[in-house]
Amino acid sequence: MIKITLKDNSQMEVEEGLSILEIAKKISEGLARVATCGEVNGEVKDLRTVINEDCTLNILTFDSLNGKKAYWHTTSHILAQAVKRLYPEMKFAIGPSIDNGFYYDFDTDKPFTPEMLEALEKEMKKIIKEDISIERFSLPRKEALELMKNEPYKQELINDLPEGEEISFYKQGDFTDLCAGPHLTSTGKVKAVKLLSSSGAYWRGNEKNKMLQRIYGISFPKASELDEYVNMIEEAKKRDHRKLGKELELFFFDETAPGMAYWMPKGFTIMNTLIDFWRKEHKKRGYQEFSGPQLNSSVLWKTSGHWDHYKEDMFVLTDADGNEQALKPMNCPNSIKIYQSKLRSYKDLPLRFNDVDVIHRNEKSGQLNGLFRVRMFRQDDSHNYVTEEQIGSEIKDILEIADRLYGIFGLEYKVSLSTRPEDFMGEIETWNKAEADLKKVLNEICGEDNYQINEGDGAFYGPKIDIKMKDCLGREWQMGTVQLDFQLPQRFNLSYIDKEGNKKTPIMIHRAIFGSFDRFIGIITEHFAGAFPVWLAPVQVRILPIADKHKEYSESLLKQFEDLGLRAEIDEREEKIGYKIREAQLQKIPYMLIIGDKEIEANAVGVRSRKEGDIGQMKVEDFINKIQEEIDNFTR
Repeated sequence: MIKITLKDNSQMEVEEGLSILEIAKKISEGLARVATCGEVNGEVKDLRTVINEDCTLNILTFDSLNGKKAYWHTTSHILAQAVKRLYPEMKFAIGPSIDNGFYYDFDTDKPFTPEMLEALEKEMKKIIKEDISIERFSLPRKEALELMKNEPYKQELINDLPEGEEISFYKQGDFTDLCAGPHLTSTGKVKAVKLLSSSGAYWRGNEKNKMLQRIYGISFPKASELDEYVNMIEEAKKRDHRKLGKELELFFFDETAPGMAYWMPKGFTIMNTLIDFWRKEHKKRGYQEFSGPQLNSSVLWKTSGHWDHYKEDMFVLTDADGNEQALKPMNCPNSIKIYQSKLRSYKDLPLRFNDVDVIHRNEKSGQLNGLFRVRMFRQDDSHNYVTEEQIGSEIKDILEIADRLYGIFGLEYKVSLSTRPEDFMGEIETWNKAEADLKKVLNEICGEDNYQINEGDGAFYGPKIDIKMKDCLGREWQMGTVQLDFQLPQRFNLSYIDKEGNKKTPIMIHRAIFGSFDRFIGIITEHFAGAFPVWLAPVQVRILPIADKHKEYSESLLKQFEDLGLRAEIDEREEKIGYKIREAQLQKIPYMLIIGDKEIEANAVGVRSRKEGDIGQMKVEDFINKIQEEIDNFTR
């Protein structure tokens, strides 16, 4: 008998040689019916995996991310089988699960049409109804290559596998695919499926390779969940930040600068307002802002290690003297140069250097995605230098800033901690203390059961905290990160003088909260559907005179508002007032002030709110108090 430790730390004894699925049945027939895969000692495994020794076992369902991925990966194979049946001449590339569904890439000269997607979806539902058993098997390299002799992409993948690595396949009826898994036990386990879209995609994401055709899809255990997701997708299309960016005159992209946004005046007003708020919050906590060069010698990047590990993602050029330079893809080496500019004492620490300089990353064209994935952006960045004893208090301070900034926007978030990997560098005692400090802070701020621990998933140079947030559509976004770094300070020989007069190496904390200002604006544009809170709106008030004779009074109001720091404008066009109101509503302006004879006589304004509709007439000072109070309530 072997001992199995379950997720709740309870233990059960089972006979050796049972599969994960058979063990799940011993726990509960209901659990076995909905199981998608398992975690054995923290590693995701197929339900068919046989257990021969004591282990920890977590049976995963669709409710977990890895459970979803097994479900979606299976559905990608159902798509491939449908393609094989309807278009047998096509060649197959890869079909992984992704964070929201799956895709599969096919080699075909013609793009998939909506009619083709409809036919494929119909065939997928047929395959699901057939409830075909899915079998896993392995082959030696020679036999694997023979099996895939008509699939050049699969052969390339097999040849890339290291010697001795298992080459596994999954078979469902008339379709067999090269795959490591995990997968469900039959096609009938998938209940509701929809193909969402298709697009071109380079093989292996390299624009030098052939363009393939990719189909995206999603699946769920219940039809109601699929309906809910499709509704969310439709709502997301309405909120698409690229669409709203043009409509609201915030930003746009142009072929003259791929992956680099043109920020229009209104969009740049949002950018500056956000940065100003960020600056104020950090200045309160002792952060010092600096600015560094955009272009640095390769010497700097070689010392930092980026030249060896990140060069392909950097814009590299040669200067007039023949020296290699690179546009900075991140700010940490420049921050280090600021640290090195003078001798530092323990009394100086913690030192917190933040900057909002533009940085550049040479992203592949196929990966660019509006403001979410760009080649030029402003990093929401800081690098903090601390002693070992200061790690806990500094992390707590950073998480308090994150809580404050996310709270302003009403965004829910969750936290995870990634711990020491096998290839860690540095002293294990330093790692142990750092991880203990991080856990203590997270227990205090989040609660002991309210954050996830990713064992062994930290970077080789230090443990890290990741923050994911949810928007109003329930979508998760990777946002903040807090990364301890024991290595860069050593590579650059950073030091400070301790109380005894000895030289010591500080610990560096890389941290971002928004991730980047550009990306964050893309996220909140969709979160608010372009209707930004009044404090952030590029135009807070639009004054709408009914006729020419009302313009002088309107202009006096404009000056009064501008003197108070409110962002206001006048619509002086000779249009009907109803048309002006509709235009202002389409521009999602928080407040519209209608000015006619009665308003001038009463030294008042007719107030219309984006949220509340027609409020009615208010004294000018009362309206000013109202809008200023609303702004203060957001940013207080």
